Amino acid sequence: MDVLRIDHLTKSFGPTKAIDDISLTVPEGSVYGFIGENGAGKTTTMKLVLGLLKPDSGHIHICDEPVRFGIARTNRFVGYLPDVPEFYNYMRAKEYLRFCGEVVGLRPKTIASRTKELLELVGMEDVHKRIGAYSRGMKQRLGVAQALINHPRLLICDEPTSALDPVGRKEVLDILTRIRGHATVIFSTHILSDVERVCDRAAVLHKGHIVLDGTLAELKSRHGPIGLQIEFTDADDMARFYSLMPPGLVAAYSTTELTLRITDPGDEMWIMRTLVDYNLRPLRFEELAPSVESLFLEAVS
Repeated sequence: MDVLRIDHLTKSFGPTKAIDDISLTVPEGSVYGFIGENGAGKTTTMKLVLGLLKPDSGHIHICDEPVRFGIARTNRFVGYLPDVPEFYNYMRAKEYLRFCGEVVGLRPKTIASRTKELLELVGMEDVHKRIGAYSRGMKQRLGVAQALINHPRLLICDEPTSALDPVGRKEVLDILTRIRGHATVIFSTHILSDVERVCDRAAVLHKGHIVLDGTLAELKSRHGPIGLQIEFTDADDMARFYSLMPPGLVAAYSTTELTLRITDPGDEMWIMRTLVDYNLRPLRFEELAPSVESLFLEAVS
């Protein structure tokens, strides 16, 4: 089942088309990376999904129910973490989650058990100081807990790691990894290494258009290898093979290891034939798969 389905969605602000006829589906249980530069239209799309903006055309369905502007029925399926969550700084974490539970109509016993469960999930069960004294990373972790208070089927995270230091980013990404299987996650970001770490599917949004979409494995397989690493048992074999290579193929080399660029489908076969013809037997022969970064740069260039 697709938790989220977007069909031919368009949204303009005056003469500027922020979203231009985009369509995508987010399968249940996936962690879906929504990638794009700043200004690509990611936040506009998230606001349309939440019913906070009215689309010019197109349709959005969450759990097979249509999203209507200004009518929040589908938001009962959704948890939302903005890039900069706001809190009542005089509250403590337990107080804040209890307040959030009351807002969404949970029973007191459910609020108590859910608060305990979520504070353990985000590693804040022993934090008792007021929210105003929290670091940025702690606030993001509490924001994840708040977004999950009502057992959402879809968790939307809008640039959750964009302003965090490396430790804070790791903490948030670890939490999103633990959520996998309990909720479907849309992870909007321009930090490509984060997508590679936690997502199983991704779409690239560029100037309001979806230019790439699929599982990470599918996206990488469409493009084939971007290079080869060949390791030899001794420096003589390495030097002999290096002398046979056209300069454009060589990306990097050391005493016994060579990294080659693959720019044409025939390059790999030529390299293998050369190894056979000159009776060179490498210790290791490894294809280098494209990274999310290389796929993104190719898609938006």
